[in-house]
Amino acid sequence: MNETLRKPGVAGFMLFTLLLTAAFVALGVWQLQRRTAKHELIAALTERLAAAPVALPPPAQWPALTPARDEFRRVSFTATYAALPDAMVYSSGSAVRKDASTPGTWAFLPARLPSGEIVVIDAGFVENTMQERGVEDRAVQKLVTGAPVTLTGYLRFPEEAGWLTPAENRDKRLWFVRDHLAIASALGWGTIAPFYVDLEQPVPANGIPRPGPLDVHLKDDHLQYAITWFALAGAVLIAFVVWVRGRRKSEVRP
Repeated sequence: MNETLRKPGVAGFMLFTLLLTAAFVALGVWQLQRRTAKHELIAALTERLAAAPVALPPPAQWPALTPARDEFRRVSFTATYAALPDAMVYSSGSAVRKDASTPGTWAFLPARLPSGEIVVIDAGFVENTMQERGVEDRAVQKLVTGAPVTLTGYLRFPEEAGWLTPAENRDKRLWFVRDHLAIASALGWGTIAPFYVDLEQPVPANGIPRPGPLDVHLKDDHLQYAITWFALAGAVLIAFVVWVRGRRKSEVRP
């Protein structure tokens, strides 16, 4: 067996097998590490979603807010919806809202705080499968009354567009990613908070747009992936041993 392993062809294949096995094991360990981090994230988000709403942080603290520490924190504050063009953001179905699992749009509006700063509000889901501007206009126009309103919701941070994310439609004021900073820049909302607020309350009389509580369900398939990588590592080693034994038997035959 040792003599067989010393042959150049077998030694090269053994080196390749060891490298491949090490790579599979490393991927398995990485998935276990991701699983631990995902469980920590789920625990943190569950705690934030269940907590009582707190006052919106003052503007001086906004630059220090981060997604890792502050995403999904519940806040309550008073603001007035600004008489500025709203935006609609397409949704194929929400992972954080059980009542918004079908295609539609989110209504994004700027709201002015008593101190003058602007916070962007995701006022809720609109059953708008064709992304029609008229449907959104009818849903939003009753919110902009010029009167202050007490809002309760969750701090959220802008998303990044992916490679396959469609470009926005400026004529319809339609976006396909929740990047409120880009939306504000395009629609002339001025300087805004670095976060937006996913509205939980109040709910309009007719329920449109439809705000609501969030219920985060993150996929947790990392253990399954880890087992798959470890199994591949074991399969590669077994295949190598079987190949070497078969080669050795063929060499000792008369």
